[in-house]
Amino acid sequence: MTPSATPSPAFEWIDGGGVTTPLGFVAGGVYAGIKTYGEEPRLDLGILGGEGPLTAAGVFTRSAVTGHSVTIGRQLLAQTSTVRGVVVNSGNANTVTGTQGAADCERMATLAAARLGADAPVLVGSTGVIGRMLPMEKVERAIADVTLTRDGGYAFSRAIMTTDTHEKQVAARVEAGGRVYRVGGCAKGSGMIHPNMGTMYAFITTDAPVDAAWLDATWRGIVDRTFNMIDVDMDTSTSDMGLVFASGAAGGDPVAAGHPAAGLLAEAIEAVAQHLAKTVARDGEGATCLIEATATGAADEQDARMAARTVVSSPLMKTAVTGRDPNWGRVMMAAGRSGARVNQDQASVWIGEHCVLDRGQPTTVDLKLVSQAMAQELVSIRVDLGVGEASATAWGCNLTKEYVSINADYTT
Repeated sequence: MTPSATPSPAFEWIDGGGVTTPLGFVAGGVYAGIKTYGEEPRLDLGILGGEGPLTAAGVFTRSAVTGHSVTIGRQLLAQTSTVRGVVVNSGNANTVTGTQGAADCERMATLAAARLGADAPVLVGSTGVIGRMLPMEKVERAIADVTLTRDGGYAFSRAIMTTDTHEKQVAARVEAGGRVYRVGGCAKGSGMIHPNMGTMYAFITTDAPVDAAWLDATWRGIVDRTFNMIDVDMDTSTSDMGLVFASGAAGGDPVAAGHPAAGLLAEAIEAVAQHLAKTVARDGEGATCLIEATATGAADEQDARMAARTVVSSPLMKTAVTGRDPNWGRVMMAAGRSGARVNQDQASVWIGEHCVLDRGQPTTVDLKLVSQAMAQELVSIRVDLGVGEASATAWGCNLTKEYVSINADYTT
């Protein structure tokens, strides 16, 4: 997926960049034998780490059922913002696995810290099938076998994949405050995607030195506008995790509120996060297109977010896109049940460039043209709620028979 437009003249995408493009990071991935599916190179255990201590912030699933990696990660970041990296396995979520699962998670962290020669703790991520014990002999052997290099981001991005059809990584550079900073990232996710962070993973890196409190507040806002605005199937994973790490290797004073680089660095982190979020949505299991829904005319941002996300998550809207059915009433249905305030007498709807509802009145647009607009790689939908001036955008994908097939046979 081609990166979207740059947010400012000081920003540019880095061709072939990824999570280890920023200075001060190493990564690697191996095949442990946990995951029994997927295309080659089939990797299922990876480590992303710093050449020194990292400043970190994170958000996690708000599901009431969580994996041990989420529980331990929350506890760790509540105690410290200084870590050395993260170790991740795919194919097994280590969720609902009792006290042994918790011990296994702690063991992974300890082994990965030793592998990094770390003087700071390491976070853990486990994603895949719920309710299965980790094969710890394979995990322990694999952690010892990981080769950590500056160009190991590709292997790491493949090691975190489950039913993804391809790895998802990107990087950019931004000049701010007289310095050049790099921001990289990778993500995984294809099914069980309706993040509510607080089986989607996102790992963002930067070589900027940062203030921990600024990074935490900035990251939470970015996640709300990006990863928390996507949907594949309305199911929230027990393992959702979004982490950002800063190495400080670019040098200079820590970026904090009021720093001349704060705004541009935050924009760059958000651009990387938004690109990865859209890539996850487009790679939904069985999907053939990306749906982008924008809600305008909302009473406030919260209403706009609820309306936009409900449109992209509606099964009826998703199947309408699959069938290229110009049944625009489903947009209004979704907006109406979203919880957002709607003035239906002033509401308007566009599919592609075609206005199908104009301030409460159906238009005479040729529905064949609307159907053609739904046959594109990117299907754009806009709904004006007719109430205020707030807006928000969400991303999703269509729903096909292939999604049913993938999930009907997931463990068999």
